[in-house]
Amino acid sequence: MKLSGLNLREKLSRSVQAIFNTRLAVSRSTLLTFSALTLILFLAFSIRMFPTRWGLELSEFDPYFQFRFSEHVLNTGYVDWGTWYDTQRWYPLGYTINIARTAFPGLPFTAAVSYNFLSILGVPISLYHFCILFPAVFGTLACLIAFFFAKDIGGKIVGLLSAFFLALNPSHITRTAAGFFDDETVGIGSILLFGFLFLRALDEDRSQKEGILYAVTAGLALGYVAASWGAALYPIAMATLFVFALILLKRYSRRLFLSYSLTFGLGLFLAINVPKHGIDFLSTWAVLPVLGVFGLLCLHEFLNALKTARSKIISVAAFLTLILVGLLALSFLGYMGSIGPKFIRVVNPLQRGESEIYQSVQEHRLTAWGSIYYDYGVGVLFFVLGLFFAARYLTSRHLYIIIFGISTLYFASSMVRLTILLAPAFCVLMAIGLTTLMKPFITVMRETEKFSSSKKYIAGHVGKEFSASVLILMFLLLTFTYVFPSPRVYTHAYSPPTILSASVPLRTTQSVTEWTEMLSWMRTNLPTPSIVCSWWDYGYWITIKGNQTSLADNATFNQTHIGNIGLVFMSNETEAVRILEERFTGPDGPPTHILVFTTFNSLGGDQGYGDEGKWRWMARIANQTVNPGFYFEWGEREEFNTFGNITTNQWQWNDVGKNTTVYKLMQAGKNSIVPSAEAVELEYFEVEHFSPGNPVASIGTDQSGQPVYLYALVCLYKINYP
Repeated sequence: MKLSGLNLREKLSRSVQAIFNTRLAVSRSTLLTFSALTLILFLAFSIRMFPTRWGLELSEFDPYFQFRFSEHVLNTGYVDWGTWYDTQRWYPLGYTINIARTAFPGLPFTAAVSYNFLSILGVPISLYHFCILFPAVFGTLACLIAFFFAKDIGGKIVGLLSAFFLALNPSHITRTAAGFFDDETVGIGSILLFGFLFLRALDEDRSQKEGILYAVTAGLALGYVAASWGAALYPIAMATLFVFALILLKRYSRRLFLSYSLTFGLGLFLAINVPKHGIDFLSTWAVLPVLGVFGLLCLHEFLNALKTARSKIISVAAFLTLILVGLLALSFLGYMGSIGPKFIRVVNPLQRGESEIYQSVQEHRLTAWGSIYYDYGVGVLFFVLGLFFAARYLTSRHLYIIIFGISTLYFASSMVRLTILLAPAFCVLMAIGLTTLMKPFITVMRETEKFSSSKKYIAGHVGKEFSASVLILMFLLLTFTYVFPSPRVYTHAYSPPTILSASVPLRTTQSVTEWTEMLSWMRTNLPTPSIVCSWWDYGYWITIKGNQTSLADNATFNQTHIGNIGLVFMSNETEAVRILEERFTGPDGPPTHILVFTTFNSLGGDQGYGDEGKWRWMARIANQTVNPGFYFEWGEREEFNTFGNITTNQWQWNDVGKNTTVYKLMQAGKNSIVPSAEAVELEYFEVEHFSPGNPVASIGTDQSGQPVYLYALVCLYKINYP
């Protein structure tokens, strides 16, 4: 027994020693790449977690609906979500996803599946907090996908730099920071994944089995984009243009034909099963080119089988005639679907004036070129160089990234929101330009000295010094882009969620609790169902955080309904109550409460961040007019000296404006904070609850040198019908 015990201990000792002596067969280059990528991903995740410093809350408005959608999927399953009739929204109409066709299931499904997986593992986290952290995780995953996508295009260094630039990109950070639980969270990473897989499917060096596998997975990725984000039309159109360019460049192959067919066949099949798209998606002008390019691929394959030039000419003529007749027939019979107005405005940014609601959303504005420079700084130069170097050596992957970069630059200049679409392409091309420019200088720095004469030695030595200077200069330029004169990345990331800043675009040292306090009070103290009338901006907050019924929200699918709400606020009390009773009475009666949000300073002047700035859109959407003199029915602008020697141009209400419901409700709230404000008498509205009304920030001094404070106030009134 003793001998057997000794043998056992000896065997264990040898086994442990063998483990310690094991050397992983990993090269130094791979280890360095893995280490650098790990640090980049850690940096990306850390930056995107900055908003949690203010508290764990969802940001903006749409993420609240995405959370509600995810919650519904978890509670009812993954099948019946399309028939979900939400009675707490758009009262008295209600909201059904299949009818409104304003929601994509991709993000809520992903969140629900991920949350279920964590629950199985026993991770103790609520769905609300999970949805807050979700964007930071998937924003980091997008940086990882960017590495592999760019690595296939230009090598490991390009991949690492692309991931690094995307990790620090302000537009991408803004849309993937903790709390921003919206479609872009998964959309950008999915578009990159689609490009990565589709380009690999076209590689002639891979086996046919691998090509089919990559084509199928690319189709799944494309279908996922279509199920997750309205911008899915972009990767569809971009890849179609890319394949068309390959045909023109005489790079047709059967691999291209097979990969294109599998990818788009599967991707479009998944897309038409999304209620937002439906079968009509295939007949829109944005998707028909996919079928046209497929026809060209079929024609190319057919022509390869023909022997004579005459038969080829006849076949091409017949194909073009068939395409033309088919398009005319579809258009004449009414089967040709149109592109949505929002997409038309992106393609043609000069067409802006059809929808008042569209114009009222800040992220739909035209992008100033200065904002693109602010995001990328000297990277703009490297982006241009990247385009140049990619065009000089025009591989299929370089062609893809050129189309990706130029097209997204155009679309980003058409709409502020689409700067997020530009971010990955810009970062990859920026990395290509920087890497290619640095390569000769790095080569000089690595060279071993081979010269014997003193002159040659001096020449070689000076060359290395010059190369080192250039590399240091590039490093300094990038440093000034991301660090000086202020840490731009830090500035973009270190912003509180919208609800914790009360929608006030000022940097404060602590959270602003006006909205969270009001919504918590509504959830706790108001009977359910209470029906709250407010401007559509606050609908999601009222329904989801306040657990009360709202009249409209950010889905904005019924402009007439929103126009009626605007009419309520811009009418006098008697007319407002009549409209509320006539046009908004439903199964639970007419609205029970009305809510306004106002911002003002301690001198009584309006600041314009609340409904005192939004009333113009209430008037425009209610009346559907863009007459420049239209607003002067309610007042006029006057020069107003409030802050020392600074003269401000403020709006002054006239007697008609002071009789509107929105003015009287805001003024009554202001009176509770600023005693010197003009008194108002309310006839049909009774104060139910005001938020605390604490000062948000100091915004200057008055003529006597006393500090002037900004206030944000949420006012809830009970409606007393005559």
